[in-house]
Amino acid sequence: MQVLEKDMIELNKQFATKEEAIRYCGEKLLAAGCVEKEYIDAMLERDEMLSVYMGNFIAIPHGTDKAKKYVKKSGICIVQVPDGVNFGTADEEKIVTVLFGIAGKGEDHLQLVQQIALFCSDIDNVVELADALDKEEIAQSLTVA
Repeated sequence: MQVLEKDMIELNKQFATKEEAIRYCGEKLLAAGCVEKEYIDAMLERDEMLSVYMGNFIAIPHGTDKAKKYVKKSGICIVQVPDGVNFGTADEEKIVTVLFGIAGKGEDHLQLVQQIALFCSDIDNVVELADALDKEEIAQSLTVA
């Protein structure tokens, strides 16, 4: 996994809705110069087309294929949500405690999703990220991956 800048890691966040959580990830990518503002709406559109919920308490918000033109450089942010945010419905909850917001230039997009999915397929890795008390702990966990 690429080197993760600590200012792209957020701990102890709370969101009322998945839309709020996805938008927050997009804003982090925008602030880091990874994407143009239009990419954020494409992240929401992507979730409407096909949920960015991946299971194991993980979501990977990212834009649609059409939105690749709004990606300036590849980037990733990690947002920890200890209380969780529901990416499902009231009847069928899909609770997310860690979000990986991504923007990939060229083929980086698919590679980032695959690396995250592989790392998070081990629930112990997810628990480690969800329980981390500082950004360094998260950065080290992912650098090892």
